[in-house]
Amino acid sequence: MPWRETTVLDDRIQFIAMYLTNELSMADLCRAFGISRKTGYKFVQRYELCGPEGLHDLPHAPYSHPNAVPEDIQEQIIALRSLHPTWGPRKLRVVLARDIPQIPWPAASTIGEILKRRGLAIPRRHRSQQAASPSVRLTQPGMPNDVWCADFKGHFGLRNGRRCHPFTITDDYSRALLRCQALHHIDTDAVKPIWVAAFREYGLPRVIRTDNGPPFASTGLGGLSPLAVWWIRLGIRPERIEPGHPEQNGRHERMHRTLKQDAAKPPQADITSQQHVFDRFRHDYNNLRPHEALGQHTPSSVYVASQRSYPLREPQIQYRTDTTLRHVRTTGCIRWQGKMLFVSETLVGHIVGLEQLDDQYWALYFGPIPLAILDNHLGSWAPPKTAFDKLQLLQEEDTTSSTKCNPCARSDV
Repeated sequence: MPWRETTVLDDRIQFIAMYLTNELSMADLCRAFGISRKTGYKFVQRYELCGPEGLHDLPHAPYSHPNAVPEDIQEQIIALRSLHPTWGPRKLRVVLARDIPQIPWPAASTIGEILKRRGLAIPRRHRSQQAASPSVRLTQPGMPNDVWCADFKGHFGLRNGRRCHPFTITDDYSRALLRCQALHHIDTDAVKPIWVAAFREYGLPRVIRTDNGPPFASTGLGGLSPLAVWWIRLGIRPERIEPGHPEQNGRHERMHRTLKQDAAKPPQADITSQQHVFDRFRHDYNNLRPHEALGQHTPSSVYVASQRSYPLREPQIQYRTDTTLRHVRTTGCIRWQGKMLFVSETLVGHIVGLEQLDDQYWALYFGPIPLAILDNHLGSWAPPKTAFDKLQLLQEEDTTSSTKCNPCARSDV
């Protein structure tokens, strides 16, 4: 029979008091209180060791936890986290197991609990809704250099009062950060040398994906900018996301969030100091930081350079033999059936091609890229809806066919 719950401590004190009188044997005393002799001897021993305090209930928690993470291992986890404040438990465990494999590191969930106890956990932001699927067909990379993505991270102020515009280039397949450059300006003159350096180091991609802002695009036919014209001459297809839909370049945008957390807060004193921070970030991002979408491998372990090297001379655009060629004059116009038809000032000095689709419509090309639809009955460019439908069909065909090329095209320049 157990102790009476409401007077347990009083009963224990009375039990010890009667025990000290030596009037009853231990067996009779335990029988009178309804406890076993083992329990009676236990409380006598606790009283002799601790006095009346020994009669209180002891905590049931164990003195030691056989599965507890040793303090030195916890400190190594915290030390790595202090070097990389934005890394989560899974990334921390992958790097620790990779660098010190002889230690049995705890599970990522346990590492997460350690971070919580130390006040180092960063709660995830939950989106209220999923991003809409793009209505444009974006190239899905199957290997490195199928698609490169480029953009400017939102500018921020340096401590000297000047603005910094981070310009970044990534390989969409491997997530490798190929360039991360601090710039004061966002024009073509500022970014073209960076593209040249990237092409010389890594070769040429098949597609470059950007937004619709300068210097990547313009408001002219086909949205061509000087950069896009240069890419097409190099055999690279420009690909642009829909306006107002940065989620279509989601992998690049996610990298920008990490860049902001790790390398832009706090800002540095000047552009040179900020570039040093960007260089360290790029090294860590490519070589140290495991990526969950890559099976916790690093981007540098997945990326390989392109086999298409940057040419010493820019190649000339070539067309098929059934293409009618026109030279874009200094006014941005071409001559068509005795009239001057404006094309684009961006294409001044270049050759464009026209291919007949039916009795009424012709497609205007620059290299393999369809730019606009000519309504030959009206002698002007087709209305937006008609042009969009036909251009979309041509672009879909272009992604599944080889580049149009033949130096023997018919010409009426």
